[in-house]
Amino acid sequence: MTIHNLSDHNSILLKFISEIRAVDKQQDKLRFRRNIERIGEVLGYELSKHLKYNNKKITTPLGVKEIPQIQKDIVVCSILRAGLPLHQGLLNYFDDAENAFISAYRKHLDNSDAFEIVVEYLASPSLENKILLLADPMLATGQSMVNVYEVLKKTGIPKKIHIVSVIGATEGIDFIKDKFPEDTHLWIATVDNTLNDKGYIVPGLGDAGDLAYGTKL
Repeated sequence: MTIHNLSDHNSILLKFISEIRAVDKQQDKLRFRRNIERIGEVLGYELSKHLKYNNKKITTPLGVKEIPQIQKDIVVCSILRAGLPLHQGLLNYFDDAENAFISAYRKHLDNSDAFEIVVEYLASPSLENKILLLADPMLATGQSMVNVYEVLKKTGIPKKIHIVSVIGATEGIDFIKDKFPEDTHLWIATVDNTLNDKGYIVPGLGDAGDLAYGTKL
C-alpha cells in the first residue's frame, strides 16, 4: 500500500483540519460538514494526478483542442453516515463517477468497550474492473474499512483501489496495509499516533458522524 499523508507538506488543507478539530468551531455543523467536504476536494485533486487519462478532442468556438480526460470508470463509495460530506467533496471533482453507499457501525458487546463491526446496508453498482474510491473520514482501528471491503467484493473486484480518509491512526493504517491489494493507495489528510482504550483516535476530533449530523441513540 502506498500512503499519501498530505499534512507532510504545508498547504491550505491544514486550516480545514484545524477547524474540524477545534472544539470552539466544531459545534457549527454546517461549517464542520463543509470543511470535511473541502478536505475531500483537496484529497480528490491530489488523487486525480495518479489516475489514467485518454486524449479527447474538444471543439471550441474557434477550433479544436486535444485535452487529456480521466477515464470514466470510477465508483465513489462512502461508509455511512460520517462519510457523506467526504463523499460529496470527492463527487464535486469526480462528477461523472458512479456512487455506492455502505453502512458500518460498532456494535458493543455486553455494554463493554469491546466491539465488532456490523455491516447492514449496501447499494452499489458493479465494481468489476473499475476504480474504487473508498471514503471514510476516520481510519481508527481499520476494522470498518476491512469489513466493508470484504462485503464490497461481492459486487466485483476493482482494478484499482484508492482509500480516502481525513484523520487516521498509525495503528489502523498498519492494520489495513496487508488487507488490501498491494497497489492500493491511501490518501489521508493527517495521521495521529494514538488510539485510546475505546478505539478512538487521539487527539482526533471526536465522533465525525455526530458532529456532522447530531448525536444518535
